[in-house]
Amino acid sequence: MTAPLTSPHATQHAPEPAYAISTRGLTKSYPGPEGTLTHAVRDLDLDVPQGETFAFLGPNGAGKSTTIALLCALARPTAGHATVAGADVLTQPHQVRQQVGMLFQHSAMDPDLTADQNLYIHARLYGLRRRHARRRATEVLEMVALTDRRSSPVRTLSGGMRRRLDIARGLLHAPRVLFLDEPTTGLDPYARAQVWEHLRALRDRYGSTLFVTTHYLEEAENCDRIAIIDRGRLVAQGAPAALKAAIGDDRVVLRTSDDATARRVVRRTAPSNCVITVDADGVCLRAPDGSTWIPRLCAALEGHGVAVHAASATAPTLDDVFFHHTGRSLQATQPARTSATTPIPRASTAEADGGP
Repeated sequence: MTAPLTSPHATQHAPEPAYAISTRGLTKSYPGPEGTLTHAVRDLDLDVPQGETFAFLGPNGAGKSTTIALLCALARPTAGHATVAGADVLTQPHQVRQQVGMLFQHSAMDPDLTADQNLYIHARLYGLRRRHARRRATEVLEMVALTDRRSSPVRTLSGGMRRRLDIARGLLHAPRVLFLDEPTTGLDPYARAQVWEHLRALRDRYGSTLFVTTHYLEEAENCDRIAIIDRGRLVAQGAPAALKAAIGDDRVVLRTSDDATARRVVRRTAPSNCVITVDADGVCLRAPDGSTWIPRLCAALEGHGVAVHAASATAPTLDDVFFHHTGRSLQATQPARTSATTPIPRASTAEADGGP
């Protein structure tokens, strides 16, 4: 049986804080040229309830990793304050580090040691006694379904297995908050699905608070709430569905035989406040209840001798939300990868993780 997820450092009967993470005016600045300041994070206000899966969504360089460093008490803020698991990052940094786990962008495992050896060493570094360290290594391997690979050198594990092992390392000291910085970068869609399946199980089973940074839209959809950060500033936050609903209008795309003429016709037919553009997809516009506009637009185009080859109406996406708040597409800022727009399937943890 797996032991309850309780911290070896936790004070008995300590009151639960109102939020797992809370910040007010959190700022991190660096000296710039000619006496100026560069703001990596600026005036950040966040409240993350206990047990929530929370995503920090933004492009590379937006300030996501800097924020995690501040919240883990690995860097000092220039201004503002923050509490994590009830401890202040400025006045109680040691308590903060005892209460948080961290999944880095790059693995901290020694590839020549076995999974079990790696976990034992890290448990000892966390301050666990020998017997407790061995027991916790066994427990966290069970949590991430890697018990059968405990004696395998890390270099023989697949990418998904290694990432799950990194998650196990972050759980060794039973943290109340687990920070995951770009948790599935470089993994294929199936491995990403398995990582998220295990993260959901950890949250549901133990009430863990998960704080995820990502620039992948499909990962943010897995979270209870997201905050969009751009150039160090928080520009929007809320549940994914609520943020998309706030955009309101659907995206209507028409592929026609004459896009230039079609644009003029659509401008006269569509609602007067619509923004109409022409790009590689065709003639694009935003309209409420977009599907109801398609027959009217097609009829108008046919009346002007313009053939419509295809028409579609799609609800707003998180990329639309990002564009609405920043004027830029987040999708366009993502590094190229084959699976960038592939939805994450819900994989069973019992399924194979692929060959070594």
